[in-house]
Amino acid sequence: MSHASLDQAKETPLVIVIAHLSDIHLDGGPRAADRTRAVMEYLDGLPYDLDAVLVSGDIADHAAPAEYEEAAKLLRSRHPLVVCPGNHDERTAFRQGLLGERDPSSAAPVDQVLRGPGFVLAVCDSSVPGADHGLLEDSTLAWLDGVLTDTPQETPVLVAFHHPPVPLHTPYVDEIRQFGEERLAALAARHPHLTAFLCGHAHTAAATTFAGRPVLVAPGVVSTLRLPWEHPSGASEHVHLDEPPAVAFHLIGDDGRLTTHYRVVVDRR
Repeated sequence: MSHASLDQAKETPLVIVIAHLSDIHLDGGPRAADRTRAVMEYLDGLPYDLDAVLVSGDIADHAAPAEYEEAAKLLRSRHPLVVCPGNHDERTAFRQGLLGERDPSSAAPVDQVLRGPGFVLAVCDSSVPGADHGLLEDSTLAWLDGVLTDTPQETPVLVAFHHPPVPLHTPYVDEIRQFGEERLAALAARHPHLTAFLCGHAHTAAATTFAGRPVLVAPGVVSTLRLPWEHPSGASEHVHLDEPPAVAFHLIGDDGRLTTHYRVVVDRR
């Protein structure tokens, strides 16, 4: 690329940029905290105002109140931030420790919406209390249907949750993916401006399709999944602990095209 084209690339406007991280698994120890801190500092240090930062679940490793207190300190950003629960999270502790709700005892799903300039990010709670697999409750699907109905057709809607709604050909994760996905597919068929599904849970950067839309999986912050065709680190180890954390950037250009970049984050302190 010539110097002239490089200068031109720098001037290309970025319309919508959403950072996406997942599976930080704070456990009170320094390792998960340091990796989370490195990612958040990297995002805050960018010379660009992001439209959103999405953290798609498994915030705490044991759902302990102290883990959510730590998360509330680490998950601070100068960019708009939205966080959803995963299978390691517990709704009451999540509500109290991260959302600061006065009455956090509700067992209802933690569904949230972020309406930004030119886009909507609908964040669904796919966790099932006491279980590792995922399922969108009927109330969540009704809520999502309402968000999509209330959003103009020309506005792209990104739907996020923790569990992928399709197999990723990773047996350990596929056994505890999101089930009942045919209900979500039927909903998507009614709303053509549902642009993509964003999720985590798999601890690996991945891309596939579901209901005619992209499914974009964020890499794990705390660890990276060992793929079935990779060498194991040990007889029962499912993850690589020596790989650095990473983050996804989802970009919607002024032509409506969705592009995702994945970036490794190295703690340079």
